[in-house]
Amino acid sequence: RGRWQLVKHCTGPSACVGAFDPQRRPTRGCTREVRSQLRVERIITPNTSSIMAASAAGRLGRKFGNVSDGKYFSTTKKGEIHELKEELNSLDKGKKKEAVKKVIAAMTVGKDVSMLFPDVVNCMQTENLELKKLVYLYLINYAKTQPDLAIMAVNTFVKDSQDPNPLIRALAVRTMGCIRVDKITEYLCDPLQKVLRDHDPYVRKTAAVCVAKLYDISPDIVEDRGFLDILQDLISDSNPMVVANAVASLGEIQEHTSKPVFVINSHTLYKLLAALNECTEWGQVFILDALSKYQTREVRDAESIVERVAPRLQHANCAVVLSGIKVILRQLSILPDEQVKALVKKMAPPLVTLLSAEPEMQYVALRNISLIIQKQPSILQNDIKVFFCKYNDPIYVKMEKLEIMIKLASERNIDQVLLEFKEYATEIDVEFVRKAVRAIGRCAISLERAAESCINVLLELIQTKVNYVVQEAICVIKDIFRRYPNQYESIIATLCENLDTLDEPEAKAAMIWIIGEYAERIDNADELLETFLETFLEESSLVQLQLLTATVKLFLKNPTEGPQEKIQLVLNQATQETDNPDLRDRAYVYWRLLSTDPEAAKDVVLAEKPTISDDSHALDPTLLEELLLNIGTLASVYHKPPESFVSRARLAVARADDLEGGAEEEEEAEETSGAVSSSLPPSVAAPQANKVADLMADLMVDPAPAVAGSTAAAPAPAQAAPAVDLLGDLLGLDTTPAAQGPGPSHVPAAASDPFALMSMDMSGAQPSPSAPLKRVMLAASAAQGLEISGMIVKSGPTGLAYDLTFNNGSAESLDGFQIQFNKNSFGLTPSESLQIPAMAPGSIATTVLPLAMNGQPSPMAATPSIQIAVKNRQQPVWYFMDTVPIQELFLLDNSLDRDAYLATWKSIPEETNRQYNGLTIMNVDEIVAKIQPHGVFFMAQRQLPQTNQTVLYLSLKLPPSTLVLVELTFVLGVPGAKCCVKTGAPEVAQPVMTALELMMI
Repeated sequence: RGRWQLVKHCTGPSACVGAFDPQRRPTRGCTREVRSQLRVERIITPNTSSIMAASAAGRLGRKFGNVSDGKYFSTTKKGEIHELKEELNSLDKGKKKEAVKKVIAAMTVGKDVSMLFPDVVNCMQTENLELKKLVYLYLINYAKTQPDLAIMAVNTFVKDSQDPNPLIRALAVRTMGCIRVDKITEYLCDPLQKVLRDHDPYVRKTAAVCVAKLYDISPDIVEDRGFLDILQDLISDSNPMVVANAVASLGEIQEHTSKPVFVINSHTLYKLLAALNECTEWGQVFILDALSKYQTREVRDAESIVERVAPRLQHANCAVVLSGIKVILRQLSILPDEQVKALVKKMAPPLVTLLSAEPEMQYVALRNISLIIQKQPSILQNDIKVFFCKYNDPIYVKMEKLEIMIKLASERNIDQVLLEFKEYATEIDVEFVRKAVRAIGRCAISLERAAESCINVLLELIQTKVNYVVQEAICVIKDIFRRYPNQYESIIATLCENLDTLDEPEAKAAMIWIIGEYAERIDNADELLETFLETFLEESSLVQLQLLTATVKLFLKNPTEGPQEKIQLVLNQATQETDNPDLRDRAYVYWRLLSTDPEAAKDVVLAEKPTISDDSHALDPTLLEELLLNIGTLASVYHKPPESFVSRARLAVARADDLEGGAEEEEEAEETSGAVSSSLPPSVAAPQANKVADLMADLMVDPAPAVAGSTAAAPAPAQAAPAVDLLGDLLGLDTTPAAQGPGPSHVPAAASDPFALMSMDMSGAQPSPSAPLKRVMLAASAAQGLEISGMIVKSGPTGLAYDLTFNNGSAESLDGFQIQFNKNSFGLTPSESLQIPAMAPGSIATTVLPLAMNGQPSPMAATPSIQIAVKNRQQPVWYFMDTVPIQELFLLDNSLDRDAYLATWKSIPEETNRQYNGLTIMNVDEIVAKIQPHGVFFMAQRQLPQTNQTVLYLSLKLPPSTLVLVELTFVLGVPGAKCCVKTGAPEVAQPVMTALELMMI
């Protein structure tokens, strides 16, 4: 889920062997991986080289403390499965153990050994701990594909959960939790309840983690059987590791539900603080993460937290250090100033120590430090030398150090910092040099007293005549001119000496801005601009825009014949010879200003500009606070909130439960208060005054507007509805008796619009509102002059039709047309014969071919296509394939009700996600109006107050009956949106998301 931790692995084989020795407990020096159930995933693909296979063999051998096990990976022969089957059923325990090892080795390198499932399960009845672990390992890997056979192992699981050996008890429960099969989950509850109260702490701590796994599979069982209450009781356990695992499990569950599962109070607080000193390092991380979410209002509690957490800052594990800092930062807001200053001093040395680790860990530490000093700049104000770059630092570490140096730069240390930046500007890495030069400019903008020193350093760098250094320096000096107008213009002459060396658009634009802004101080400003105007049409848009503005400035400051000719030339080129709309529009604006009111043009173009500041790299305060709560995780490395990059696959069950819970609350509210008002999207909804209720508790529902081709009743006169029908309101239907006349109860919505009826053909098919062009399916060059083009159109709420055009480009008349479809993914077939009259040479005929969905569908394909055969009496049979845009296949079937939506959402475990970086949503109603005519129906809307995000729930249907559920998450007015799709046919998820993006842009 995106959690990052700095892992400190144990070394030496003894600890690993001890972790699996039935006579010894897991050592505290072992990693969590070793202490936990041995899990072997597919670490090698079927086409693995012998070197990788040997590596896997050594890895598995070391896990079991027997390096010689590598021999199991070196043999591959025919008939191996049959031999393994015989050995697994052998009465010799030694042979049986060897056979299971061979099976695990084959499974590890990617071979399919699922056919041995019954034989391996029969080996569970053994007292050999190593063999039992191997069998459990096999079960975890294959139980999902063999759920019926996995039931055979339940009795052994239950028996092992009562074994005298605590390792076997823990192993049994852990394995049952890892097997994600519903049938086994039912049998897990009773053993789990017993081991949660086991007398051995190792078993209890293992069982605590198993509750979180069970909640991920079935939240209802966990809540109904009281496992959450037991976890709360384990927080008071005498063993600190049990406490840590209970905290970790409750924290995991809390992230998957909106219900208050894990709430820290004053009593719980002191239990956690007491266990903190005695936990292992990862137990401390779990407890510290929980404490970081607790904000006390009592100064005494805050002082207790800080007092217990402060010693963790000296820990050798970086994750513990960062988690401790996170907790202390959380409590600083209510502590006295003197105590805050003392804590700030204590936090500096641990942060500095983090920079002595490996480069990768340095980078993570630097990203976290960058957040911390934005909140508390005084923490490292005296330690800026620690961030000076070393010659052997990787480039990513140097870049982060440079950024932190800019933030820590002050008037006391600016001289040292500038010497460092000047040195960095002579490095060989071009990107690093550019950033160093930009850093000098940022220091000049943020520190007024140091601006002159920064200017002098930049002039020295310009004298080096290194091309990219000079160009970056000019860009930086332009910003300094804007920050301090009329102070450093004396250096313009030096900048103009380097005009010939400029070849980058940004540097050219900066120099042109300087010439235009200070044209009255540059004697030959018109000549300098003329050198750029000669290549105006070849320049980038950035340079063209600056040239246009600079030429206008020159004319307004010096309205003589020379500038007048230049402005006329530029305006003509910008309005007549370019395709850039921004450039063309700006040129028209200038032209109109200059021709109507030159004084107004001066007021606009030569207006005093606001001073700039260096806040482009500062984070929004709200985002900064959120990231500080996630120090030590991936969010603090990416500098993004977790929900922007964490996969939401594991949140599917929680989301559906939240929706369902909201629906129950809504029904209760409906009983007590009657109809609840809600409004239709104003831009697309038919005028009606019927009441609608909230679909879900925290989702503000906008009922889907009626569109042409969908089933909807005629709008009723404005009057109070006697009752609320959730399903009717959700689907945009008015189900009150007054709305239903004596005629049919369901008529196309287009029937109320005569223009919509005029656009429909006789079969009822209505073209898409955007009226796309028909695509050529059979080219004339490939069919003796016959060309066939067409597209699929909607035909009623659940129908489709082919809108076809036949063009006879041959020299003879054609008649007797017939058509046939090959088997396709959507089961589409012609529902009637092709109605094309005899076609004379050069004639064109158009028809609409209704389609039926009663064919035998072929396996779903990612790219929808239909293979078609067409024949006539005069020509041979023509075979061609129509690649269909998937949005043409969306049915106008909005019959999905609330319960079906929730049930479908929960029944589909997998989801597909995509980020729409080029999409900016300004208005929800406009988006609904765009997508609904294509068959994408609005179900509900939800607002996330913590992130200010809006979530839309949509549905669509593909033939013959494939449901696609869509969740669209975005922030109004902010570029970017996330699309999540759940469907029983995952092959269509990517095409559907592409089609949705095209519809909304």
